Amino acid sequence: MSIQVQGLTKIYGDQRAIDNISFEAKEGQITGLVGPNGAGKSTTMKILTCYMPADSGQATVCGHDVVHQDLKIKSLIGYLPEHNPLYKSMYVQEYLSFIARVHGLSDIRTKVVDAVSSVGLTKEKHKKISALSKGYRQRVGIAQAIIHNPKVLILDEPISGLDPNQIQEIRDLILSLKKDKTIIFSSHILQEVESICDKIIILNEGKIVADDQLSILNENAGTETIVELELLNQMNEKYLNEIDKTMHITSNNSKNYLIKLASGRDIREDIFDAVVRQNNKILSMTMQKSNLENVFKSVTKENSN
Repeated sequence: MSIQVQGLTKIYGDQRAIDNISFEAKEGQITGLVGPNGAGKSTTMKILTCYMPADSGQATVCGHDVVHQDLKIKSLIGYLPEHNPLYKSMYVQEYLSFIARVHGLSDIRTKVVDAVSSVGLTKEKHKKISALSKGYRQRVGIAQAIIHNPKVLILDEPISGLDPNQIQEIRDLILSLKKDKTIIFSSHILQEVESICDKIIILNEGKIVADDQLSILNENAGTETIVELELLNQMNEKYLNEIDKTMHITSNNSKNYLIKLASGRDIREDIFDAVVRQNNKILSMTMQKSNLENVFKSVTKENSN
């Protein structure tokens, strides 16, 4: 595993920012890290990037310990912190050249051109960073994170301040980078996390309350399946109930049905088969898909009680 975390704890005074958390992130995957404000996301990322030590537990990046091999880890990681620190008095190209020299890169000019092109800064490369919009400053932050072609990317709120077109461009960039990298992606925009991440970790009050693929999180969180069904002819509800005894079916007329199932399982194929067996026809069938927002609300409320 590129990143392994075991029993990590960080305490600020009387508050446990993270409390005995353990997880892993694999190469070739994007791991989403989400949670309410103060859940411990940024603290976790700062420890992984060697910006602060944990109070207990262990974390390794590409097999290197964050405490004893911090310089090696910093050379392997590209990091975009939540509050993007930039030298605003510098020009874009000047700043990225400086970052390239910090990393000890050769052929700096080519590296800068590649980074600028990758994040869509070509037209802005001769401007001072202070003259850029927030969205373009965010692109500069991503450019400095990828300029040395790191094995691990840790991106804290990378799409903050971007317009919808820019979000799509940065999403495509991140997806293109995951093939040979380990990426940790944190954002408050849950739809983006859902669309881009292979695995999702939800933190709440310093603890991990969910860690898996979204489809499995949906099932474990008990998010509800809701299917709206319109048939050509009236159907005896008992044939639908045979699909799952726990289903709740209501009908506002003889041909329209609202079906609810607490488990979150996709039952559309079963409904189709049941209707066909009764020589009936489906005019429309739509399912309200459980999403990360449902899961997020479920596990954070449940673990706060």
